[in-house]
Amino acid sequence: MGTFHRGKGPLHGLTVVVDTDGPELYIGRCDDVVEAGVLLQDADLHRDEAGASGKEEFVARAARVGHWPRIGEILVPRERVASIRLLAEV
Repeated sequence: MGTFHRGKGPLHGLTVVVDTDGPELYIGRCDDVVEAGVLLQDADLHRDEAGASGKEEFVARAARVGHWPRIGEILVPRERVASIRLLAEV
């Protein structure tokens, strides 16, 4: 019996929070962490802007009620990734 996880990293299929070195923060299902960056599916994006909730407030809300997947698939470039953590550990 095979598995579709073969060749994928340990975060495959888990909902993660990917913070960037800029104002963007992503929450989504990790497909894989590759040399080019973090590939997310069913993701949501938060931008830290004046008048908007902060990154940690956005993460706390998503931990309570879930995130709204507005992006089908996105690659967050490795050079922009500041941290990756599991949403379940928030």
